[in-house]
Amino acid sequence: MAVKINWDSFGIATSLACAIHCAILPLALTSLPLFGINIIHNAAFEWGMIALAFSVGAYSLLHGYFVHHRTSLPILIFSGGFLFLVLKQVFHSYEVFLLIPAVLLIIYGHLLNYKTCNKFKCSSPHHKH
Repeated sequence: MAVKINWDSFGIATSLACAIHCAILPLALTSLPLFGINIIHNAAFEWGMIALAFSVGAYSLLHGYFVHHRTSLPILIFSGGFLFLVLKQVFHSYEVFLLIPAVLLIIYGHLLNYKTCNKFKCSSPHHKH
Protein backbone atom coordinates (compact mmCIF):
# COMPACT_ATOMS: atom_id res chain seq x y z
CA MET A 1 0.00 0.00 0.00
CA ALA A 2 1.46 3.33 -1.08
CA VAL A 3 1.69 6.16 1.42
CA LYS A 4 0.04 9.36 0.23
CA ILE A 5 1.61 12.61 1.44
CA ASN A 6 -0.40 15.81 1.53
CA TRP A 7 2.40 18.24 0.66
CA ASP A 8 0.41 21.31 1.65
CA SER A 9 -0.16 19.89 5.14
CA PHE A 10 3.52 19.01 5.33
CA GLY A 11 4.40 22.55 4.24
CA ILE A 12 2.15 24.02 6.91
CA ALA A 13 3.72 21.73 9.52
CA THR A 14 7.26 22.74 8.53
CA SER A 15 6.28 26.42 8.61
CA LEU A 16 4.84 26.00 12.07
CA ALA A 17 7.95 24.12 13.19
CA CYS A 18 10.05 27.02 11.95
CA ALA A 19 7.84 29.51 13.80
CA ILE A 20 8.06 27.49 17.00
CA HIS A 21 11.83 27.23 16.64
CA CYS A 22 12.27 30.94 16.02
CA ALA A 23 9.73 32.37 18.46
CA ILE A 24 9.04 29.97 21.31
CA LEU A 25 12.10 27.76 21.53
CA PRO A 26 14.45 30.53 22.68
CA LEU A 27 12.16 31.24 25.61
CA ALA A 28 11.89 27.60 26.69
CA LEU A 29 15.37 26.32 25.95
CA THR A 30 17.77 29.07 26.96
CA SER A 31 19.69 26.67 29.16
CA LEU A 32 20.68 24.24 26.37
CA PRO A 33 24.06 25.92 25.70
CA LEU A 34 25.05 24.94 29.24
CA PHE A 35 24.92 21.35 27.99
CA GLY A 36 26.78 22.09 24.75
CA ILE A 37 23.62 22.10 22.64
CA ASN A 38 22.89 25.15 20.52
CA ILE A 39 19.98 25.07 18.07
CA ILE A 40 18.95 28.63 18.88
CA HIS A 41 20.40 30.99 16.26
CA ASN A 42 22.39 28.13 14.75
CA ALA A 43 22.97 29.28 11.16
CA ALA A 44 23.18 25.76 9.71
CA PHE A 45 19.93 24.73 11.40
CA GLU A 46 18.19 27.97 10.34
CA TRP A 47 19.22 27.63 6.69
CA GLY A 48 18.31 23.94 6.79
CA MET A 49 14.79 24.80 7.95
CA ILE A 50 14.54 27.45 5.23
CA ALA A 51 15.70 24.95 2.60
CA LEU A 52 13.16 22.41 3.85
CA ALA A 53 10.34 24.98 3.75
CA PHE A 54 11.35 25.99 0.23
CA SER A 55 11.65 22.40 -1.03
CA VAL A 56 8.29 21.30 0.34
CA GLY A 57 6.60 24.51 -0.76
CA ALA A 58 8.05 24.50 -4.26
CA TYR A 59 7.05 20.88 -4.83
CA SER A 60 3.57 21.29 -3.40
CA LEU A 61 2.72 24.58 -5.06
CA LEU A 62 4.21 23.77 -8.44
CA HIS A 63 2.48 20.39 -8.44
CA GLY A 64 -0.82 22.10 -7.63
CA TYR A 65 -0.25 24.69 -10.33
CA PHE A 66 0.82 22.38 -13.16
CA VAL A 67 -1.35 19.36 -12.40
CA HIS A 68 -4.50 20.81 -10.87
CA HIS A 69 -5.44 24.46 -11.14
CA ARG A 70 -3.07 26.81 -13.07
CA THR A 71 -3.69 29.53 -10.47
CA SER A 72 -0.57 31.51 -9.61
CA LEU A 73 -1.92 33.27 -6.49
CA PRO A 74 -0.82 30.51 -4.04
CA ILE A 75 2.71 30.63 -5.50
CA LEU A 76 2.83 34.44 -5.24
CA ILE A 77 1.64 34.39 -1.63
CA PHE A 78 4.13 31.66 -0.71
CA SER A 79 6.92 33.57 -2.48
CA GLY A 80 6.13 36.70 -0.49
CA GLY A 81 6.31 34.70 2.73
CA PHE A 82 9.53 33.07 1.66
CA LEU A 83 11.04 36.48 0.91
CA PHE A 84 10.24 37.56 4.49
CA LEU A 85 11.79 34.31 5.74
CA VAL A 86 15.07 34.99 3.94
CA LEU A 87 15.05 38.64 5.04
CA LYS A 88 14.71 37.41 8.63
CA GLN A 89 18.10 35.74 8.23
CA VAL A 90 19.68 38.90 6.86
CA PHE A 91 18.18 41.45 9.24
CA HIS A 92 18.48 39.69 12.61
CA SER A 93 17.34 42.69 14.63
CA TYR A 94 13.94 42.51 12.89
CA GLU A 95 13.67 38.72 13.14
CA VAL A 96 10.32 38.53 14.96
CA PHE A 97 8.75 41.26 12.83
CA LEU A 98 9.77 39.44 9.63
CA LEU A 99 8.99 35.95 10.93
CA ILE A 100 5.32 36.60 11.64
CA PRO A 101 4.35 37.65 8.09
CA ALA A 102 6.67 34.97 6.68
CA VAL A 103 4.91 32.15 8.48
CA LEU A 104 1.43 33.56 7.89
CA LEU A 105 2.01 34.01 4.15
CA ILE A 106 3.67 30.61 3.71
CA ILE A 107 0.83 28.86 5.53
CA TYR A 108 -1.80 30.85 3.66
CA GLY A 109 -0.14 29.97 0.33
CA HIS A 110 -0.32 26.27 1.22
CA LEU A 111 -3.93 26.53 2.42
CA LEU A 112 -4.97 28.39 -0.71
CA ASN A 113 -3.19 25.83 -2.89
CA TYR A 114 -4.94 22.98 -1.05
CA LYS A 115 -8.37 24.62 -1.33
CA THR A 116 -7.82 25.50 -5.00
CA CYS A 117 -6.75 21.94 -5.83
CA ASN A 118 -9.87 20.58 -4.11
CA LYS A 119 -12.09 23.20 -5.75
CA PHE A 120 -11.11 22.05 -9.22
CA LYS A 121 -11.32 18.38 -8.14
CA CYS A 122 -8.83 17.44 -10.79
CA SER A 123 -7.27 14.04 -10.80
CA SER A 124 -4.07 12.79 -12.32
CA PRO A 125 -2.16 9.52 -12.21
CA HIS A 126 0.18 11.14 -9.64
CA HIS A 127 -2.34 12.71 -7.28
CA LYS A 128 -5.87 11.48 -6.62
CA HIS A 129 -8.47 13.24 -4.50
